[in-house]
Amino acid sequence: MKLIYYISLCLILFSSNAFGGESDSLHYRLFKDRVVLFSDMGFHSAPFSLKDNYGLDVNKLKYKNNLKIALGFGFSYRWFALRIGFALPGNILAESRYGNTDYFDIGLKFNIKQTFCNIDFRSYSGYAIKDAYKWNDTLTELTPNDIRPNTRSASISANVWWFLSKNFHMKAVQGKAGHFTGESKTWYFKTSLNYFGISNDFGPLVPKELADTSDRINARTIGAIDLGVIPGYAYGNRINNWQFAVFAGIGGVIQSKFYTKGDITRGFLGIAPRVDLRLMGGYSKPRYFVLLATNFDIKSIKIQDLSYNQTFYNIKLIGGIRIHTKKSRQQEKELLNN
Repeated sequence: MKLIYYISLCLILFSSNAFGGESDSLHYRLFKDRVVLFSDMGFHSAPFSLKDNYGLDVNKLKYKNNLKIALGFGFSYRWFALRIGFALPGNILAESRYGNTDYFDIGLKFNIKQTFCNIDFRSYSGYAIKDAYKWNDTLTELTPNDIRPNTRSASISANVWWFLSKNFHMKAVQGKAGHFTGESKTWYFKTSLNYFGISNDFGPLVPKELADTSDRINARTIGAIDLGVIPGYAYGNRINNWQFAVFAGIGGVIQSKFYTKGDITRGFLGIAPRVDLRLMGGYSKPRYFVLLATNFDIKSIKIQDLSYNQTFYNIKLIGGIRIHTKKSRQQEKELLNN
């Protein structure tokens, strides 16, 4: 709830000038006739928590995946863009505490006029329950976590951002094939269709020490399909070549949620809050750019006394160059002559 409060406050502050006059001039520049070469380095994560009335007076379990450094290389020219990414061997966190996590991610992104479309599939295999030594006698403070290599999470999302202002473009936000030339802001609506959930290959998601006879606590899979709209506000600017952009939105989804235990599946219909939060900043000149980008996808399910909350997020350092073509050089000469 604190996160929703802070984002609401940001929306109020961002929108204080939203209904003022809008300039006809565009406050961004697109380099669609240049070849853009870039690389990125960062990591992805998808921790989640389960809350319920478990045994041994435990009411919350925190699951955390291990982290791997991911590298990506790509290019774009005009309407076409391609990126190839892979994870480096080894884990950032100690395997004795968090085990090993296998991660897979594939996505498609494109712009159509005043919209930005994004389709993503993400999968994580291998988690650890933090501080399990407090109720598991076989663990100690030196090896405090219950490593569960068969616990998985997955998410499939299809999203469309509808920007109300023509003075705002997602390519300027992303900072590769464009950047801002001044202040740019807009209200937007994000429509979102999602499937997400967690599962365990062998046995319940909850350790046997905390289980009881109920189907819910002994669930092997928890998931949901939801559809909703998230209104929000986006702001971008570039000052002395330093660029930044912020997206903040709050909305809701209609949710078909379920859990399974063996051959038993129980389904429920409800609503859930959704938050849209993106941050990006860095240094951009026409010939090159260096950016830090973050993205947070916050999901939740509430079934009776069970609360499942998960945040898919990534942090990337991106750098690249924009190479002139014959056409782009000619356009710049014409621009200087005018």
